[in-house]
Amino acid sequence: MTAGARGTRAGREASQALLDAALELARVTGAEALKFFGGPLEVEAKADGSPVTIADRSAERVARDWLERRFPDDGVLGEELGGTRPDARRRWILDPIDGTQSFVRGVPLWGTLVAVLEGERVLAGAACFPATREWLAAAPGAGCWWNDTRARVSATASLARATVLATDAAPADPARRAGWRRLSESAARARTWGDAYGYLLVATGRAEAMLDPVMNVWDAAWLDPVIAEAGGVLTDWSGRPGALGGNTVATNAALADAVRRTLAEGS
Repeated sequence: MTAGARGTRAGREASQALLDAALELARVTGAEALKFFGGPLEVEAKADGSPVTIADRSAERVARDWLERRFPDDGVLGEELGGTRPDARRRWILDPIDGTQSFVRGVPLWGTLVAVLEGERVLAGAACFPATREWLAAAPGAGCWWNDTRARVSATASLARATVLATDAAPADPARRAGWRRLSESAARARTWGDAYGYLLVATGRAEAMLDPVMNVWDAAWLDPVIAEAGGVLTDWSGRPGALGGNTVATNAALADAVRRTLAEGS
């Protein structure tokens, strides 16, 4: 075996190991959040007006304890408890409960999100949706997996037959609001099965597009390998590739150009 072949295999094994770790962490964190789901919760408002509960904080503490035991040299950035070791070569990004608005109302479309990055490069991403008994995980070159089966975006190539999703059907920005209206009027169905669950639906071929006008790094980082390895296209609203642009558009490959063109018309 050549050195190049050994290096390729070593890279695949490292990628798979990080995929497995991200998925295990998402499951552990999601299991902790699930203990609180459906029960009475006191909801607090954070500085930005978004909700937070004891479930969010307890789940993130469990995630951080897990990382300290297994990856003590890595940095961590979580939505609820901030960052540690910001200068570390590798860091883990955590959203213990994505879709807290759904969570506190007993709606099962919430998830736990995990990404591991080296610089701006996402090495693996995973999401666990405990209330629907689904998970999704991917790493570059290792594929995208949904409940132990390979995940693939749909082949639908006509907007008139497409299902398009958004977390918010009325974005604050007027241009984005108009873009969503054009897209939703062009599609067969427009729904707000939003937050992380909408991206799971795109990656598994059950919807063709999912949009978010505002995304924090903990909302979005996991998406880079998930959408790419499922055969889809992930950009920001201006069409720049990747998940870290502050907003996201995820589509299957067949409708990538049509969706982005429709969003941009008149802007």
